[in-house]
Amino acid sequence: MPRLAAASLAGTAVEFYDFYAYGTAAALVLGPLFFPSFSPATGTLAAFATFGVGFVARPLGSVLFGHLGDRRGRRPVLIASLLLTSASTIAVGCVPSYASIGVAAPVLLLLLRFLQGFGLGGEWGGAVLLTVEHAPAGRRALWSSIPQLGPAIGFVLANGVTLALSTGLSDTQFAQWGWRVPFWAAAVPALAGLWLRSSLAESPRFLEIDDHARVPFMEVVRHHRRLVLLAAGALSAGYAVFYAVTTWSLSYATERLDVSRSVMLTCVMAAVLVQAPLIPAAALLGDRYGRRPLCVMGCAACALWMLPMVSLLATGEPVLMFLGMLGALLAFVTVFSVVSAYLPELFDARVRCTGAAVGYNLGGVFGGALTPIVATALVQGGGRVPWGVGGYLTGMALLSLGCFALLPETHPAPVPAVEPVAGSIRG
Repeated sequence: MPRLAAASLAGTAVEFYDFYAYGTAAALVLGPLFFPSFSPATGTLAAFATFGVGFVARPLGSVLFGHLGDRRGRRPVLIASLLLTSASTIAVGCVPSYASIGVAAPVLLLLLRFLQGFGLGGEWGGAVLLTVEHAPAGRRALWSSIPQLGPAIGFVLANGVTLALSTGLSDTQFAQWGWRVPFWAAAVPALAGLWLRSSLAESPRFLEIDDHARVPFMEVVRHHRRLVLLAAGALSAGYAVFYAVTTWSLSYATERLDVSRSVMLTCVMAAVLVQAPLIPAAALLGDRYGRRPLCVMGCAACALWMLPMVSLLATGEPVLMFLGMLGALLAFVTVFSVVSAYLPELFDARVRCTGAAVGYNLGGVFGGALTPIVATALVQGGGRVPWGVGGYLTGMALLSLGCFALLPETHPAPVPAVEPVAGSIRG
C-alpha cells in the first residue's frame, strides 16, 4: 500500500502542478500577453475563461478515460492521462504571444488548455480507484487520501517556481519568458511519475469483474444519473472555495489592492502548506465516523467562513489575508479528505471509474470553472470588500450541503467487485 499510494500521489502531484501552473499564469500574466486589446479587467476575465475551458474538458476526459478504466483496467488510465496532461503543459510554455502570431496565440492556448483538462479528467479516477480498491476496508479513506495530497503538492510546486522567478526577475523578464519556465519544468516530474507508475499492479477488484459494462457511460446515465448529479453538486463548493483562494485572490489582490505578486504567492502557498498535512488526519476521522458527517461539517464551515474570509482578504494585510484563506482551506480539507473514498463507494465496480470521475469532474465545472470568472465580474465597480464574492461562495456551500444531505452514507460498507445495477443509490 505505501508503494502504491506513493505512485498515485506522484502522478496526481505532477498533473495538478500542470493544472495550477496555468491558473497562476492566468491570474498574473496571460491577460496582457494573449488579449492585449482588452482592458486589464477584461483581459483577466478572458484569461480566466481559458482557465475554465480546462474544467469543461475534464468531464469529457473522464468519460473517455473512465471507459478505458472500466473496460481495460485502472492502471492504463494512469499512464495515458499523465502523458497527455504533461505534453500539453509543456506545449503551453512554447506558445508565442499575441504580438508574435496574432489571434492564433489565444486559439492555441485554448486548445492546449482543453487537452490539459481532458487528461486531468482521467487522472483522479484512475489514481484514486487503484488505491481504494487495493486498500483494506477499514482504511480506505486514509489510503485514498494520499493521492489527495497531490493537488496541494502540485500547487506549492507550481507557485514556488513562479514565486522564485517573480522574485528573481524583473517584471519585463517575467512577462517575456519567465512565466514559461514552470510549464517547461513539468517534463522532469512527469518522467519520474511515469517511471513510478509503470510497474504498478492492476486493481484486484477490477480483475474480479466477470461482466464488464459494454458502454460504462451509458450505464451510468441510465442507472446512476441522479447520483452523479448529486455528487457534482456536493463537490462544487469545495472547488469554488479552493479556486477562489488559490486563483481569483491572486488577481484581486494584485490588481485591486496593489499587493505585490510575491506577497500574495507567499500567503497562498503558506495556507496550502498548513492545510495539506491535515488531509490524512481528517481521512482517519472519515474511516472512524463515516464520510458524510465530515462532508456536511465542511460545507457548513465553508458557509459560515466565506464572508469573514473576503473581509480579511480586503484588508491587504498579509497575516490577515493568510488567516482568511487558511480558514477557508481547512473547511475545504474536511470535505476533500474523504471524497476519494466516498465517491467510489457509491458506484458499482463495473462503472466505478466512469461514475466517480464524471461526478468529481462535473463538480469542477460548476465550482472551479465559473468561480474565478464570476468573482472577477462581481468585484468590478464594487467597494473595497468583495461582499458579492462572499455571498456567492456562501450560496455554493449551502448548495453542496444540501446535496450531501441527500447522498447516503457508505461507511463501513465493503466495496465488492460487482453489485446489481438496478438501483442508482445504495445505502
